[in-house]
Amino acid sequence: MAESSPARIAAPLALVAAVVGIAVVIAASQKGGSSATARASRPAVHRTVQHHKPRPRTVVVRSGDTLSAIAGRTGVAVETIQTLNPGVDPQALQTGQRLKLTR
Repeated sequence: MAESSPARIAAPLALVAAVVGIAVVIAASQKGGSSATARASRPAVHRTVQHHKPRPRTVVVRSGDTLSAIAGRTGVAVETIQTLNPGVDPQALQTGQRLKLTR
């Protein structure tokens, strides 16, 4: 019988070792590891606090504005704008006209 080369034995062993190593890494990541270690190794996350501006009580109609454009810009529903401004014709908005957005 021919003598086996060391590479014929080492290659399958290296493959098995790599598969076992990958399995260990995956298992550790799914468990989350120790919380102290996980916290220490993560960089600090800085969160910015967003302060919500109060909605304006009125809006001034711009040239070319529609109720839906105003609603999109202000976050107030078209139906709410119509309810708060019963005398306004949505088809005839005037530039400079003030519309109520809140009570």
